[in-house]
Amino acid sequence: MVQARITSIGSYVPERVVTNEDMMRIVDTTDEWITTRTGIKERRYCADDEASSDLAYRASVIALERASVAPEDVDCIIVGTATGDMAFPSTACLTQEKLGAKNAMGFDVTAGCAGFICGLSVASNFIKAGQYKTVLVVGSEVLSRFANFEDRTTCVLFGDGAGAIVVQASDDSEKSRILCTHLKSDGSYGDALKLPAGGSRHPASAETIKKRMHYIWMDGQTTFKMAIRCMAKISTHALEEQNMTVDQMKMIFPHQANWRIIEGLVKRLGTTIDKIVPSIQKYGNTSSASIPLSLDEAQATGMIQKGDLILLTAFGAGYAWGASIVRW
Repeated sequence: MVQARITSIGSYVPERVVTNEDMMRIVDTTDEWITTRTGIKERRYCADDEASSDLAYRASVIALERASVAPEDVDCIIVGTATGDMAFPSTACLTQEKLGAKNAMGFDVTAGCAGFICGLSVASNFIKAGQYKTVLVVGSEVLSRFANFEDRTTCVLFGDGAGAIVVQASDDSEKSRILCTHLKSDGSYGDALKLPAGGSRHPASAETIKKRMHYIWMDGQTTFKMAIRCMAKISTHALEEQNMTVDQMKMIFPHQANWRIIEGLVKRLGTTIDKIVPSIQKYGNTSSASIPLSLDEAQATGMIQKGDLILLTAFGAGYAWGASIVRW
C-alpha cells in the first residue's frame, strides 16, 4: 500500500526583528504586558517588497534542496495562507512560477492558522490515492500587513514567516510516514476571528477603510477557550485511533498563537511542557507557518530524529482545527 511521508523541511523568516520594546513605541503597551499574556518577546516583519509568495519560495527552495527534489519533479504545491499576495491567483501558483515547478498543480488552502495541517492532510490523501508522488506543502503568512496597530490586544501577536515540507510516496517498508490526519470546523464561530473587508461581503470602499475593516479582528476570550478545547479533543481522537498515548509522542507541535494556550493544551493532554518547541517567543503568531517553523527548529537542533513519533495540532479562523500523528 502506498504511504505518504515527510522527506524534508525548510523554513524562512524575514530579517527585520520587531521586539516588544519596538511595539511600545507604536502602541500603548509594555514588555511585561505582552510577555505575561502571550509569551512573545519578538516577531519578524517582512520588508516592503516582500509578500507571502516570496517567503513561501524561500522556504520551499530549502525544503526541495534537502529532499534532493528538482522543482520540475514536484507534482503539486499546496500553500496554506490567510495572507496571500492577492485574492487571486493563488499564492501557490505564484510560488510555482518562482520555483520553476512547471509540472505542478498549485492551489491555496484557507483555514487560518490551521492551513498547514489542512494542506498536510490533502497532500497525504493525494499520495495515498495514487494521484501524486511528490507534494510541496507550505505555510506562509505576512500577518504584519493586517495587524491593527490601534488595537494593542491583537497587533502585538502577529509575525511573518514561512515553512515548507516535501511529502512523498513510499511503500510499507518505510517506517517514516504520516500515520493519520483529522480535520474539523464549526462555522458558527465565523465572526469570532476574521478579516472583515476585502471580500464580496464588504468590498474595499472609503467606508471599510475608515472603519479599519481591512485588519484582523478577534474575540480573544472565545478563541482562547475554543483553541484549547478543540486541539485537545482532536489530538486525543487521533491518538485513540492509532491506539497510542501522548506519552509515546517524542514531541508535540501545536500552532503557537499564545503560550498560555499551549500550557492549557499540555494540561488537558496530560503531558509536560518540555515536549513543546517554544518558537512563539521569537516569531509570535505566524498562523499557518508556526508548525513548520517549529518542526524545522526541532530537526535542526536534534530534538526529533528519524523514527520519532510526533503530534501536530492547529486551530484557526473558521473555526477550523486539525491534528496529525507522524512517524518522522
